[in-house]
Amino acid sequence: MTPLALERHRFGVNYTPSHNWWFCWNNWDADSVKRDLDAIAGLGADHLRILLVWPYFQPNPTYVSALHLDRLDQMLTMMGERRMDVLVTVFTGQLSGWYFLPPFQKDRDGHAGEAFYSDPTMFAAQGLFVRELAHLIQRHTNIIGFDLGNEVNTCWSAPTAIGDVWMTKMLALMQRELPGSLNVNGVDHHPWFDGQTFSPRALAAQRFPVMHCYPFWTGALNYGGPMDSPSVKLLASMAALIRSYAGNQRVPVWAGEFNTCIDSLDESGQAQWLERAVEAAIAEGVAWFTYWDSHDVDRKFSFNPVEYSLGLLTNDGRVKEQGRTFQKLAARYRGKGVIYPTTPVLPPPAEVSVDGTWQWMLKRLRESK
Repeated sequence: MTPLALERHRFGVNYTPSHNWWFCWNNWDADSVKRDLDAIAGLGADHLRILLVWPYFQPNPTYVSALHLDRLDQMLTMMGERRMDVLVTVFTGQLSGWYFLPPFQKDRDGHAGEAFYSDPTMFAAQGLFVRELAHLIQRHTNIIGFDLGNEVNTCWSAPTAIGDVWMTKMLALMQRELPGSLNVNGVDHHPWFDGQTFSPRALAAQRFPVMHCYPFWTGALNYGGPMDSPSVKLLASMAALIRSYAGNQRVPVWAGEFNTCIDSLDESGQAQWLERAVEAAIAEGVAWFTYWDSHDVDRKFSFNPVEYSLGLLTNDGRVKEQGRTFQKLAARYRGKGVIYPTTPVLPPPAEVSVDGTWQWMLKRLRESK
């Protein structure tokens, strides 16, 4: 396993293949992946988060595809050759607004899915997938660990009592199967804001809590423009929120996904937001930064329009202004020790809801001026 430095700043990206998006698992082109990785390494990224597509890898509860495992093996090798560490998502699940559900899922509506967390036969299938993945990736030395999925709460929801139990069991399984790894639960903002599927206290108790920060999706634009404090200090505010639930200012925090998702911002505006957001998060003691995402998405695919232009690089590999800003920030901070806040930890929001959480963050922003 790669050495983990939770108290030193790291900069990476969520990898989005420029050729055939994550459909590439079914339409493999190793040469295009190599070109992508060379470009990402050139930006100074030291790690990547990669997205498996669960039904491609495990089309049956008792079978994991050897072909897809081989393609994963190739990708991890190529990343290691470029000195980039890797976080591997597992139960994906939901990706850029699309749902990739295993054919053996009992509830296929893509939203309820309580059985995903509570059905023993589903857990057995999940366990098989984790064990097969662990057997493969433990041969690589550039592995950070597993992410449970890509915002699994957006694909399968459940009461927090059920979600928290499943999270504890699954993270323990991953730790047993992949000793020395760092395994996380990269949820969207809802569990942190309104306790959806996973409780914020259970998430904050993890070794390395992860936050996904998007002004557009969190509602920051209801309280100002793209360059106002609720937007540019969203990462910092969510880190403070996490520590309020942890009751400890020295909890390391990982910005596992962040971007604006504001399609009206041009490259210059996105670059400006990126610099201001990261600088504010550094001041708040956020440790690792993993930008969403590496490359723009080819417009031949049908996605929400905001998905197409989120990359640090264009689909044909041109470095965008935000790419140059990322490169500058990575060079400035990577490897430096995290400086944690010294102010007393705040009590968490009295009302666990989107509005209640926003009022908590806005009050904190006003008082910190």
